[in-house]
Amino acid sequence: MATFLYKLGRFAFRRRHFVALIWVALLTLAGVGAANAPAAGSTSFSIPGTEAQKAFDLLEQRFPGMSADGATARVVFKAPDGEKMTDAANKAVVRSTVKELSDGSEVTSVDDPFKTHAVSKDGTIAYASVKYDVSGMELKDASKDALNEAAQDARASGLTVEIGGDALTATPETGSTEVIGIAIAAVVLVITFGSLIAAGLPLLTALIGVGIGVSTITALANALDLGTTTSTLAMMIGLAVGIDYALFIVSRYRAELAEGREREEAAGRAVGTAGSAVVFAGLTVVIALVGLSVVNIPMLTKMGVAAAGTVAIAVLIALSLIPALLGYAGRKVQPAGMKSRLLGGARAARKAAARPGRPNMGARWASFVVRRPMAVLLLGVLGLGAAAVPAASLELGLGDDGSQPVSTTQRRAYDLLSEGFGPGFNGPLMVVVDAEASDSPKAAVSRVSDEIKGLKDVVTVTPATYNKAGDTATITVIPDSKPSSVTTEDLVHGIRDAGAEIKGDTDATVLVTGSTAMNIDFSQKLNDALVPYLVLVVGLAFLLLIMVFRSILVPLKAALGFLLSVMAALGAVVAVFQWGWLSGLLGVEQTGPIMSMMPIFMVGVVFGLAMDYEVFLVTRMREAYVHGEKPSQAVVTGFRHGARVVTAAAVIMIAVFSGFIGSSESMIKMIGFGLAIAVFFDAFVVRMAIVPAVLALLGRKAWWLPRWLDRALPNMDVEGEGLGRATGSGGKEPDAHREPARV
Repeated sequence: MATFLYKLGRFAFRRRHFVALIWVALLTLAGVGAANAPAAGSTSFSIPGTEAQKAFDLLEQRFPGMSADGATARVVFKAPDGEKMTDAANKAVVRSTVKELSDGSEVTSVDDPFKTHAVSKDGTIAYASVKYDVSGMELKDASKDALNEAAQDARASGLTVEIGGDALTATPETGSTEVIGIAIAAVVLVITFGSLIAAGLPLLTALIGVGIGVSTITALANALDLGTTTSTLAMMIGLAVGIDYALFIVSRYRAELAEGREREEAAGRAVGTAGSAVVFAGLTVVIALVGLSVVNIPMLTKMGVAAAGTVAIAVLIALSLIPALLGYAGRKVQPAGMKSRLLGGARAARKAAARPGRPNMGARWASFVVRRPMAVLLLGVLGLGAAAVPAASLELGLGDDGSQPVSTTQRRAYDLLSEGFGPGFNGPLMVVVDAEASDSPKAAVSRVSDEIKGLKDVVTVTPATYNKAGDTATITVIPDSKPSSVTTEDLVHGIRDAGAEIKGDTDATVLVTGSTAMNIDFSQKLNDALVPYLVLVVGLAFLLLIMVFRSILVPLKAALGFLLSVMAALGAVVAVFQWGWLSGLLGVEQTGPIMSMMPIFMVGVVFGLAMDYEVFLVTRMREAYVHGEKPSQAVVTGFRHGARVVTAAAVIMIAVFSGFIGSSESMIKMIGFGLAIAVFFDAFVVRMAIVPAVLALLGRKAWWLPRWLDRALPNMDVEGEGLGRATGSGGKEPDAHREPARV
C-alpha cells in the first residue's frame, strides 16, 4: 500500500492543476445540487420490529383516514391574571382561532377545547388539538406559517399562546462557539507548524471536504429522508477528522524536507507513510459509523452512513489534494524545525541547530514513562476509573419538548400543559386493541380499559374509539408522571404485561404506542444492540489493526484502552447532563435521562477516533522497531516524531467538538460534549500515558505474532519498507532526491 500511495502523492504533486480542478468541480457540483434541492425537514421516525411500530402499522390498516403518523399541534391558551378561559371574551378568541386553523389545506381536524373539556380545573389554561394528514417532515411551510399566525392573532387579544407538538420543528442553532472551535484549531495549527501557509492547508482542505459532504447530504436529504441532524453530525465529525488527517500528511512532509529530500519526493513519501496511517485510521472510523446499521433503526443508519461518507471524503482529500496544494505552496512550507520570520522561527531554528541532540518534550515524556511504566499505568487506569463512576447511574431516554430551551414555544407549551393538566399530559399513551380474532370485541376492549384503570400512575383513561368494522379500538391513557420518567416506562411495561394475560383469555392483542412508547422501545432496541455492535465493530477493527501492527497484543491493548476512555466519557456525560454538574457553565437548561442513542453513538465514533491516535502514534513506534531499535527506544522515537502532532490533532478535535456545545439542540450539545471529553481522555490519558506504559512493560512481546498468522496476513507495509525499492535506492535515497537543507 505504501508504494501505491507514494506514487499517488508524487502524481498529485506533479499534476496539481488536474487534481485541484477535480476537487473544485466536485465541490461546485455538490453545491449546485444542494442549492437546487428541495428543503428537508426532520427525519421520519420508525423503529422496525418494535411493538410501538407494529401498532402504528396496524392503525394505518384499520383506520385508513386516521393518519396515525400525521403531524399534531397543541395550541395552548392561558388567560391573563384574574381571568378565566371560560370568560366570554376569551372563549370567543379561542373559537375564532379554532375556526382560523380549520381552514388549512393539510388540517384534518381541530378540537374545540370547550367541547372536548380541554380546560384545566382552575379554568386558566385550555388547549386546542390540531391534526394534519401529513407527517411533520412533509408539512408545508404555509401550514406552519398559518399555525404561527393564528397563535399571534390570539396573543394580540392579551392571551398567552404557545404551540407544542411536532408540527413545528425548531431549527438547531450551533451558535458562535462553533466558529470559536475552528479559530482555536487555526491557532493550534499555526503554533504546530510555525507557518500561516502550512497551517492553512489542513483548514482549507477540511472545509472543502465538509463542504462536499454536507452539500451532498443536503442535495439528497429530501430523496433519502435525511434530517438536519444528519448533516450537523457529518459536519462535526468530517471537520475534525479532515483537519487531523491533513495535519499528519503535512507534518510528515515537513519531516521529509528536514531530512533533505526534494519536495516532490517528500510529498510522495509523506503520502506513502503517513498516508497509510490515514487510510487505516479512516477505515476504523468508517467501520464504526457504518456499523451503526446493525441496530436496524433507519434514522441511526442514515446518520452513520452520511458521517462515514464525509470521513471517506476527508481521507481522499488528504491523500490527493494535500500533496497538490503542497506543490502550489512550494518553499512557503518550511522543513520541520524551521518557522516563518513572522513567528520568530529563524532564531528558534538556529537554537535547535546548536543543540541537535536535545530531545523534544514528547521524547522526554516517553522516557519518563518508560522508566516508571507501572506507576503511570496505575495512575491512568485509576483516574479513568474514577471518572467512569457516574456511568453506573446512567438513565437512558429520549428528549421531548420538556428538554427544549425555554426560549422555544414548544418548551413553553409543555410547561403550560404541565401546569394546567399535570406532567403526564405531555406524553399520552395510545393503547391499540386488535380484537379481530376475539369472539366479543367490545367485551375484550372493555376488559382492557378496566385493567388499565387499575394500574398505578394512571390519571385518565378515555373511552374507546372503534374503527368502522368494530374489531379494533384505540384508548388514550394519561399517566401521572412526565414522559421521560422511569415511572411512565414502568406503566408502559405494566400495560403490556396485562395485555399478555388478556390475549390468553380473549384472543385480543393489546399494543401500546404513541411518542412516549416509541421512545421507550427505541431505548430498549439500542440497549439490545449494543453488545452485538461492539462485537462487530471491535472485531473488524481488531483484525484490521493486526494487519497494520503485525501484532496481537497491541490491538488488544488499543481496544481495552478505548473501553476505559469511553466509560470515563459516559461518566462525565452523566455528571453534567443527568446530575447537573457544571450545567450552568455549559448552558444545560434541563437535566434528565441521557439520550438513548448516546452510548452506542459514542462507542461508534469514539472507537474510530481512538484508533486514529493509536494508528498515528504506534505506527511510528513500529516503524522504529522494524528498523532495528530496541522496544523501549522505539517507544521514545515514536513519541519524538509523533507526540507533538498527535497532541495538536487532539486539541483541534476537542476544539471542533466543543464548538457544538453551543447548539440549541440538546442532542447536538450532548454529543459535542461527549465526544470532546472522550477525545481528551483517550488522547491524553490512554494514548499518551497508558499506551507507552503498557508497551514498555511488554517489551518485545508487544510485537509478537504467530508465524502461521504472519504468513497468512497480507503485508500492508504501513511502515514504508517498500519505498526504498520504489525509489530504486534499496532503502536509501539517491542524491537526485535530495536538496540541501535550508537554514
